[in-house]
Amino acid sequence: MVTVLFVTQIVLTLILTVLVLLQKSSSIGLGAYSGSNESVFGAKGPAGFLVKATFTVGIIFVLNTIFLGYLYNKTHNQSVVDTIETHGGTVPSAPALPVAPAAPQPPAEK
Repeated sequence: MVTVLFVTQIVLTLILTVLVLLQKSSSIGLGAYSGSNESVFGAKGPAGFLVKATFTVGIIFVLNTIFLGYLYNKTHNQSVVDTIETHGGTVPSAPALPVAPAAPQPPAEK
C-alpha cells in the first residue's frame, strides 16, 4: 500500500509541476508552447480550468501526503535505538574512576 502511495505521490508531483508551469504569469511561461488553448477550454481561455485543476491536484497531493505519513509511521514505529544489540544481555556501564591515593600522614611527634 505504501509503495502505491509513493508512486501516486511522484505522479501527483509531476502533474502539479506541469499545471503550475502552464499557467500564465507575468512572463509568458510554458503556456506559449502549447499553442492556441483558448479554443479548447472555452472563451475565457485555460486560466479558469488550470486554476481549478491545480487546486484539485494540490488538495489530492496534500491528502496523499498526510495518508502516506500516517501509514509510514504506523508500519515503522520502531526506533533505531531498539535495534542496538547489547553484549551479554546487559547495558555496558561507564568505566570506574581511579581512586586517588590517600594523603600522607604527618610524622608522629615524640
